[in-house]
Amino acid sequence: MNKENNPICKLLGIEYPIIQGGMAWVSGGGLVGAVSAAGGLGVIGSGSMTSELLRHHIRKARSITDRPFAVNVPMMYHRTAETIDIMEEEGVKIIITSAGNPATFTPELKKRGFTVLHVVSSVRQAVKAAQSGVDAVIAEGFEAGGHNGKQETTTMVLTPAVVAAVDIPVVAAGGIASGGAMAAAIALGAVAVQIGSLFIAADESSAHPAFVEEVLKADEGDTMLTLKELSPVRLLKNPFYEQVQEAYKNHATVDELKELLGKGRAREGMLCGNLDKGELEVGQVCMMMKKRMPASEIIKEVIEQYNSTLERIKGMGI
Repeated sequence: MNKENNPICKLLGIEYPIIQGGMAWVSGGGLVGAVSAAGGLGVIGSGSMTSELLRHHIRKARSITDRPFAVNVPMMYHRTAETIDIMEEEGVKIIITSAGNPATFTPELKKRGFTVLHVVSSVRQAVKAAQSGVDAVIAEGFEAGGHNGKQETTTMVLTPAVVAAVDIPVVAAGGIASGGAMAAAIALGAVAVQIGSLFIAADESSAHPAFVEEVLKADEGDTMLTLKELSPVRLLKNPFYEQVQEAYKNHATVDELKELLGKGRAREGMLCGNLDKGELEVGQVCMMMKKRMPASEIIKEVIEQYNSTLERIKGMGI
C-alpha cells in the first residue's frame, strides 16, 4: 500500500486509508483515540452528545493520540452550528457531515478552514455534495448499519457510480469488515474505506457488552432496514424490531410509528444494553464478526488481509 500517493491519506494526514464510522453510542473518545493512534481516522459520533459531552470526548481522544481525528455531525439535529463551534474551539478541523443538505454548512466550513467529508447514499447526493465544495464524499451502501438511504443501493453498485459522477475522492462504506472487502472497494474506484460495525466489537468501544454479544451472535438475515417513513435505519432483530413489524401489519400511520419509536431507543439498546426495548443498530457484516479485539488489532488485521488479497489476485495472473 503506497500511502504517500493515496489522496485520502494526504488529505487527512493519516497512515492508512481507513476511516472509522462515527457511530452514536459507540464511538467515543476512547475508540476514536485508539483508531487514530493505530493509523486510521477515528471519528466521534456527535449525534447523541450534548456540547459538554462532545468536549469531553474530544479531549479524551486527544489525551490518547496527537494524530488527526474527526467528528461526525448529522445535520438533522438542531445543535449542528454549536457542534461546529466547539470543534473549532477544540482544534478539530476534520468534519464528516451527514443526514442533511451539504450546501447548508460547507461554504462556511471551508472559510473556517475545515476539511469536509459528506456521507451520501445516492449519485444525486454525491453530485450535490461535490458542487457544494466538500473535499471528499463517503458513498455508503445500504448494507451499512444505522441510518441509511431510502434507495437501498448496495455498496458494490453505489461506489463505482459515484466515482464516475464526481471528480473528488470517494470513500466506500457499508458492508466492509475485512481487507478483502477493502481491496474490492479500491478496485471499484474508491480511495479509502469507512468501517463502522466492525469497531462495535473493539475493546475501546462505548457499546454495552450485552449489545456487543448480540452483534457477535448475529447470523445472516438478522438485520433489516426499516422505518423508512421516518429515517431508514438498519436494525438487529429484537423484540422492539418485532413491534415495528407488527405496527406495519396493522397499517400504522407515520405519527403512530413516531410514537412507537419515541426518544432514546438507540441509547437504551446500544449504550444501556436493553436488548428488548432498544434499537440495536448494526450492519449486515455482523454475520462475519465473531470476536472482540483492540482497535489497533482490527486495523492491523484489515491491512494484512488487504495486502494478502492483492498478492492472491496477483498470483492468479489476472
